[in-house]
Amino acid sequence: MSDPETPFRLIGDSSNAGTRVDRALADAIGTISRSRVKTLIEEGHLTGNDKTLKEPSETLREGMTLVLSFPPPLPARPIAENIPLDILYEDKDLIVLDKPAGLVTHPAPGNESGTLVNALLGHCGDGFEGIGGEKRPGIVHRLDKDTSGLMVVAKTALAHNALSDAFAARDIDRAYNALAWGILPPSGEFEGAIGRDKKDRKRMTVVKTGGKPALTRFKLLETFQTSVSLIECRLATGRTHQIRVHLSQAGYPLVGDPVYLRRIPAAARGLTKEAREAALDFPRQALHARRLGFTHPRTKEVLSFEKDPPSDFQDLKKLLIGTTF
Repeated sequence: MSDPETPFRLIGDSSNAGTRVDRALADAIGTISRSRVKTLIEEGHLTGNDKTLKEPSETLREGMTLVLSFPPPLPARPIAENIPLDILYEDKDLIVLDKPAGLVTHPAPGNESGTLVNALLGHCGDGFEGIGGEKRPGIVHRLDKDTSGLMVVAKTALAHNALSDAFAARDIDRAYNALAWGILPPSGEFEGAIGRDKKDRKRMTVVKTGGKPALTRFKLLETFQTSVSLIECRLATGRTHQIRVHLSQAGYPLVGDPVYLRRIPAAARGLTKEAREAALDFPRQALHARRLGFTHPRTKEVLSFEKDPPSDFQDLKKLLIGTTF
């Protein structure tokens, strides 16, 4: 295959029928690993008889035509872009900003541009490149694409090392606001190791063996009839999707969560039609990183920041407050 961007075609015959499609393709191509083929399939780059296939374990049948396409390679370094940032604090070492929902933290397949890293490169200039790595300069923690709220970004190696150590040691004050289905107790905690869901690689789940220990503490702030709770969550650990997974596992999935809310919750019946439709149609997980506190790496001053949830979160809350019977 001389041109890596040219789709590769394979037709099932007596020699390969009955083989997993990822193995058959890797063997036939010969120049890329099976794991790379598997990733391409899971990202939607394979068709079988003109239908998209996303299961690497699917069996190749005789006469079946597979076409594997190859996305263009990512640039060696993220590109600086002029993207507005809501900056709460900035000095020569770091930036504290309010990340809007919908903004991806760093470039990845499918999101090569328009990310927070691209915006930071445009804001900080060439001196920012390479702080902590070329692909994710300045990033010491992240928020999911559709989670809004406060983040701190390092502008120097000193800040990057110190902040990374602080996050690893859980020496950071972080609090989130969330709207969850159902009425939670006044306070409590959810504990359970979190690992990748074996049935759906895009999901995390609480696992009995393996995974990483995770602890989420919560406090009930407000309730909306018998249907929705506004809570504050604090992380004792920082696992992927931790708040979303723990609340879903406990039976209190986040309003709007596209991954962990799989059916209409029974609690929705307690809302008026307008509030119920607004909550069920909320286009993202209702999660906002409201508070962020840490010790400045250079001055040793304790810094603390708060930011109210964005307008979509606030508008939904107003509708829930207005629920009447």
